[in-house]
Amino acid sequence: MSLKPLFHQAIQNALLTLDLKESDLPNYTIEAPKDPSHGDLSTNIAMVSAKAAKEAPQSIAAKLADALRTQSDLFSDIGVAGPGFINIRFKSSMYHQDVKELAEHADVFGRNKAFDGKKIILEFVSANPTGPLTVGHGRNAVLGDTMARLYEWCGATVTREYYFNNAGRQMRMLGESVKARYAQQLGKEAELPEGGYEGEYISEIAATLVEGHGNALLGEEGEGVFKEAAEKTILEDITRTLDRMQVKMDSFFNEHSLYENKAIYDVVEKLNEKGLVYQKDGAVWFATSQLGKDKDTVLIKKSGEPTYRLPDIAYHRDKLDRGFDLCIDIFGADHIDTYPDVLRGIDVLGYDANKIDVLVYQFVTLVKDGKPYKMSTRKANFVTLDELMNEVGSDVTRFFFLMRSPSTHLEFDVAQAKEASDKNPVFYLQYAHARIQSVLRKVSEELGENRSGDVEWSTLEHEAEHSLMKKLFFFPDVIETAARAKEPHKVITYLQETAQEFTHFYHECRIMGEPKNVMASRAKLAEVTATVLKNGLSLLGVEAPESM
Repeated sequence: MSLKPLFHQAIQNALLTLDLKESDLPNYTIEAPKDPSHGDLSTNIAMVSAKAAKEAPQSIAAKLADALRTQSDLFSDIGVAGPGFINIRFKSSMYHQDVKELAEHADVFGRNKAFDGKKIILEFVSANPTGPLTVGHGRNAVLGDTMARLYEWCGATVTREYYFNNAGRQMRMLGESVKARYAQQLGKEAELPEGGYEGEYISEIAATLVEGHGNALLGEEGEGVFKEAAEKTILEDITRTLDRMQVKMDSFFNEHSLYENKAIYDVVEKLNEKGLVYQKDGAVWFATSQLGKDKDTVLIKKSGEPTYRLPDIAYHRDKLDRGFDLCIDIFGADHIDTYPDVLRGIDVLGYDANKIDVLVYQFVTLVKDGKPYKMSTRKANFVTLDELMNEVGSDVTRFFFLMRSPSTHLEFDVAQAKEASDKNPVFYLQYAHARIQSVLRKVSEELGENRSGDVEWSTLEHEAEHSLMKKLFFFPDVIETAARAKEPHKVITYLQETAQEFTHFYHECRIMGEPKNVMASRAKLAEVTATVLKNGLSLLGVEAPESM
């Protein structure tokens, strides 16, 4: 059992001596103090229990501390600080026992049951097939895929879904743009439609049609055949781009199917039955003012075209009908306005809107040396995700998209991303893993078969060894916290701190040249550290190289 759950169990035992049950108390925290001199772990349970116990926090803390001291096989020190914090320090034997268990299950260390048995669907990227994926889509893709990996490590069954619309004005404009370029390449006069797509990729699709059909399509009425060709090509390109980023979708959901199976019209009918739909100025309105909003919302424009809200309500109902326990949407901050209306619609249709959640991310700006960076772009009038990966690589691209909180505007420093030094945080972590592997190869040469034998964990008594072990023990908690908070950057912060702890350990505690039993135990601790780094990087979709 890891040290944090061990302390949690000890607290539960101590509560019984005060005739208190954990279930009767508000949530309390167990975490590592910011100042390591205060102890291994600290809890605020005495402060949050004061009201239920009808007693001062310091008095409760003193009694709990006394009760914890009876569990003398666990703790070397227990103290009360400030307004009622309880700080504890574990005995070395507990560290040795815990790291032994960690080493025996290192490959799966970090996996937990926080979302065990839950069916979760993440809908992300979801760019309509009108062009290559942009840098903005890249942040969306990496956030979605990393959250999926986190939930899977927390025991959930996860579906990654890409929602797109191959109908509507944008797609018609795409078809007309390809049609115009097709005609131009055959020497015919043709103009792009106003507001049409001008990227080089449009000309490339047109050239493919010329190669495959010659001038046979010149007589085509409408844009249908051109739209279909463009959609097929662009979706294939999008899939290839996602593959480069290690993003694999489980399903693609076409919005058009919601019209084909009448789901859109059924939503309007159900809302109408509840007196929440009316017509005004030729449009169909959703009476959201009756549901807590300050004004009503248009569902269908007077042109007959639905707003985003209507198919979104139908789509989320479809997801809930498929039996998902949690439906998470990942989209940019510019889409947040319609989200509350979708929840209102789901709620009045009789579904549990609490099963729908959202991860909203801010936008990405490319910079170089602190200034806006204009990468050369051939494919379109914007920087494509492929072009960024060509410049800095897929590992770096994924990592940089995850470095900051999703709620924070991200400045992607291209110069830093290309650094092969500690200034580049990806390089720093990958090099830490590679350096450990190099050390382990030297140890294997020195110890031979003895390296894989029994380890004398009791030799690990140095402060730097304990500090590194303690950091490793928190890996499962970091994964759970990152998953619950939808903040994958917390994994990066943890990995950076772990690499720093290893560097401290490596400087303070020699591995080579020590007695064989010490060398073997320190090497095993280094090996476990490498596995945690590798597991963490795999959650981010980043490679952990054996050498650099």
